[in-house]
Amino acid sequence: MIGNEALLETLNSITLKQAVKDTLRNYFTNIGTEQPVDFYSILLEEIERPLLEVLINHTHYNQVRMAQILGISRGTLRKKLKQYGMLD
Repeated sequence: MIGNEALLETLNSITLKQAVKDTLRNYFTNIGTEQPVDFYSILLEEIERPLLEVLINHTHYNQVRMAQILGISRGTLRKKLKQYGMLD
């Protein structure tokens, strides 16, 4: 298991934070003067779905490991998997 400090170091070295910032800047540049509605929900779905897909492959669909990696309960994970139609 990787600790928070090591995780932050890893994230900084792969610049996930910067990639997110760049993507968001591009999004808002591309929509111009349009104002998105319910953007937080849109953003969560755009991030959660691919995150879950990657974790499914990374953990070979081990829900206990997925929940541990995400720092959420298995019940919450199952709710999210069901929400995105990923529950077996």
